[in-house]
Amino acid sequence: MNPLIKKISWIILFSIAMAYLESAVVVYLREIYYPDGFVFPLTPIDSTIAITEFWREVATLVMLLGIGILTGKSSAQRLAFFLLSFAIWDIFYYVFLYVLLGWPSSLMTWDILFLVPVPWVGPVLSPIIISLLMITLASSLIYFNKKLNTLEWLFSILGSIVVIISWVLDYWNFSTKKTSSDIWTLSSKHNLFDSTEQYIPSSFNWYIFTAGTFLITLAILSFYFRNKKNSKL
Repeated sequence: MNPLIKKISWIILFSIAMAYLESAVVVYLREIYYPDGFVFPLTPIDSTIAITEFWREVATLVMLLGIGILTGKSSAQRLAFFLLSFAIWDIFYYVFLYVLLGWPSSLMTWDILFLVPVPWVGPVLSPIIISLLMITLASSLIYFNKKLNTLEWLFSILGSIVVIISWVLDYWNFSTKKTSSDIWTLSSKHNLFDSTEQYIPSSFNWYIFTAGTFLITLAILSFYFRNKKNSKL
């Protein structure tokens, strides 16, 4: 087997295994906080568990980043393997949740994507779309083994920021209507989601999300056609 294909196969296998571990943790948390099934509004989470969950998410990102750094032979490969592992992990996280819990019921089901400083929420379809874009970019990086240029990095970063805005906007609009904001930090003494008793996601701004994905897609297309052109010279 080609060494690169073998390496990619192990990265995919590792990412799927990590996705199962991630989904298993969610199964335990939902058994504790949502024994009748996950629904909004969010149940307050004990501050100790919230801090533990925050650092678990950080540890997950470090592990995925470590895969790229340890397996890639060039900066392009390191970025590609990180993106690939992250995307595979994210997609199979939902696959295993569906297998284990029968959730989500559809791709339009709302989910919590991240916790702090405010909940990142959005339909399950939205992170899956981003994961597919990550796989596309990773494939191009692996194929050409070239770096993104400054403009492509700019499009990628701006696009990612815009996408994140689409995920936090609904909750941010909710919290600004309250007398106290629910900006949670690691030093907070109150429980996470203490101020979310009435929060139920009302709308996802697909226009902002689409604008973000458009910028990311521009970066991918620019990278692909630039290197395809150079490879013919």
